[in-house]
This record gives sequence, structure tokens and C-alpha cells, in this order.
Amino acid sequence: MSATRTLADLPARYARGERGGITSICSAHPLVIEAALLEGIATGTDVLIEATCNQVNQEGGYTGMTPADFRQFVEDIAGRLGFDTSRLILGGDHLGPNPWKHLPADEAMQRADVMMDAFVRAGFTKIHLDTSMGCAGEPVALPDAVTAERAARLAKVSEKAAAEAGYDLPVYIIGTEVPIPGGAMEALDHLELTTPAAAIETVEVHRRAFAALGLQDAFARAIGVVVQPGVEFGNENVVVYDSAKATQLSGVLRQMPQFVFEAHSTDYQPQEALSALVHDGFAILKVGPGLTFALREALFGLDQIAAFLDRLPEEETLRGKMEKLLLAEPKNWEKYYHGDADELRLQRHFSYSDRIRYYWPHPEASAAVDALLKRLEGRAIPETLISQNLGTLYPAVAAGKVSAAPHALMVEAVRNVIRGYNRATLSLQPA
Repeated sequence: MSATRTLADLPARYARGERGGITSICSAHPLVIEAALLEGIATGTDVLIEATCNQVNQEGGYTGMTPADFRQFVEDIAGRLGFDTSRLILGGDHLGPNPWKHLPADEAMQRADVMMDAFVRAGFTKIHLDTSMGCAGEPVALPDAVTAERAARLAKVSEKAAAEAGYDLPVYIIGTEVPIPGGAMEALDHLELTTPAAAIETVEVHRRAFAALGLQDAFARAIGVVVQPGVEFGNENVVVYDSAKATQLSGVLRQMPQFVFEAHSTDYQPQEALSALVHDGFAILKVGPGLTFALREALFGLDQIAAFLDRLPEEETLRGKMEKLLLAEPKNWEKYYHGDADELRLQRHFSYSDRIRYYWPHPEASAAVDALLKRLEGRAIPETLISQNLGTLYPAVAAGKVSAAPHALMVEAVRNVIRGYNRATLSLQPA
């Protein structure tokens, strides 16, 4: 059975009363991908890794990678770890005109066509169709009918590419109430949930749009709908899932057994909330910033250990070097963080939206990380300093399950987060 079949079977499993799902790893950081694949090896399960249209596209995105490059990047890590790539699922997230929404719609959609073709020809088999954003001269949010027509157009490109590429035929995720990638930009205290009527209308308007282009077979492989279940995070707080408030939305799945829900922005949800989401039909849990946040915590913890051991001044620490870089090149955070100087300093390093993640590939950041790791290389890190600065990892280190070495500690920090998702998604218990 192909790994893509794992996704295709989710709605039928849910309809049978099984409560399980899959974690969607939304990151291009090599240590995050390593952690996800190691967890896949440990649990013997398929691994879904997704790239967004802004990270990866035919023009390189902010990672500098095309879809074919990203596939090679992931498979190289898999080969090094011994992960069976037949268990790898690659997904394209928010595929649509978003990277070019500053352009007129015709031009933006032409570029989205090229991007879709590139993703599918590179073997991405989970395709999130997201054409919900307005382009130049259009309203910010488009009417559902326009969103669906544009999604069907991209699906037509996808189907042609899939027929010629020789990979598994893709499964599709649709939805018009799509959260912005990377989390909200403001403080949050509550969210408006998608209504049951809106969820049903989303499916029907896409069904009609696909049929108008003769894409009934493609629509039969649409398995997920993006809705707002009342889950989000901002820079400083997290809105936790409340199952009772989502009862009516969850119940609508009985009327559309072809589908499960896909939940975006599930980062930082407590274990009970993740499990409740899966139980209620949100079978695809997407996580991204929460993983690089854990990685950043590990890096900063190691930084504190090195600073203590070697009596380093602030400017020689990783955090000091990152602050200098963040201030010198603010484009990836200045539009998203708000407040006075102290509040901005806090957010630059510790925001839930984790926009510092955009800086780790920067040559200066990479050099700073390398300097930290070299400083600790070959040294026995005292367990007491791990307890002090990497407290969540201390029990595994003390028990001898994880090496007190920087690389192992960073990977373990990310795996800890992924394990929480796997506890929610890999339990196939009757409803």
C-alpha cells in the first residue's frame, strides 16, 4: 500500500468509527525533518512533510528550493537515517497565487499554474488548493465561487501533471476559510468557528467548480476541508481547542463522509486538545512554528550552558549574535511584532509565531550556531546544567535514553513535540 493511501483512507476510517489521523510536518529545517523521520522509524509509520508556496516554488521561495530540490533535500536526509522513502508523503501547502498576490489575478494565477505543475511533477501527492486570497485590485477575501473556480483550475493543471509524472495520483485539500500561514499577528482571546452550513457550502461549491471542468475523478480524491475549529496562536498567546464549541461543526462530517477536516495552526495545543481534535474529525493536524520553537529553545538552552561554562559576554553568545542580526535585517519580523522596545525584544526571540525561524539559514546565523556547537563539541555537558537549561530533556538524559550531546539534544527537543501529535493521531480507538 502506498503512503498516499494512508491519506486517502482517512475519511473512510473516520466514518467507520476509528479515531486516528496523521501529523503534517510543515517545516524546511533539516533538524526538524530529521526528527520527524526518526519518529517515523521509531513508530513504523508514514511521515507527511509539507512545503508551503512561500517556502518552496518554481522561483525558489524563501528557502531557495524548487519542489524538485525540496524532494531531494528530504530524501537525502531520509537516506542518511535509513528511512524507507516509500513511507514518505510530500505535501504542497497553500498552493495558489499567494506568493504573487501583489500582481493582477491573471498573472498571479499563471504563476500558480506553473508552481502547481512543478509540485506535482516532483511527486508531491497531498495538494492543498488555497486560492482564497485576493490579488491586486481585488478584495482581501474572495467570494467562495471565485475561490472554487480558481482551485478547480489548479486541480486541472495538477491532474495533467500527475498523469504524466508517474507518481501516485494526488489527494486534495479544499477550503475557503483558510487561516493565514504561520499564525495570527495579533493577540487573540476567541475565534469564530466555521459554521456547519459554511463547511457544507465549501464542499458543494468546489464540487460544482470541479464538475464544470470535467474533474469529477479528481474531486473524488478530495479528502479534506480546511475549517476553523477554534484553534490559533498569536505572538503571545494560544487559543486552545474547546470540543464542546465544535460539536455542530464536527457533526457535519456525517453528512459528507468523503471528508475529514484539516486543522491548521495547531501548534502549542496541549495534548488533551490534540487528542480531542482527532476524535472530533480533525484528522490532519498541521504543525510548523511549534517545532522550530522547540528547536530554538534547545539552541538557546545550549547557548546558556556554553555561556556559563566559558564565561561568555553577551555579544559572543548565540542569542546576542541573533539579536544583532534581527536588528540589522528586520524585514521578516517588523511587520508582525508590535509594542515598545522591550516588547519587541521579547517577541524577536520568544514569540509563538517564531519568526526567528526565517533567520536560521542566514550565513551569519548559521555561523553563530556552528560556533556554539564547536564550543561544546567533545565536552561532557554536566547533567545539572541540562536540568537547569533544558529541563524537558533532563529525564531522558538522566535515564540514559538521550546522549548529552548538542545534536542529540536538539533533535530530541523536536521529537518531544512530534510525539505529542503522534499520541493523538496514531491511536485508532473506536468513537
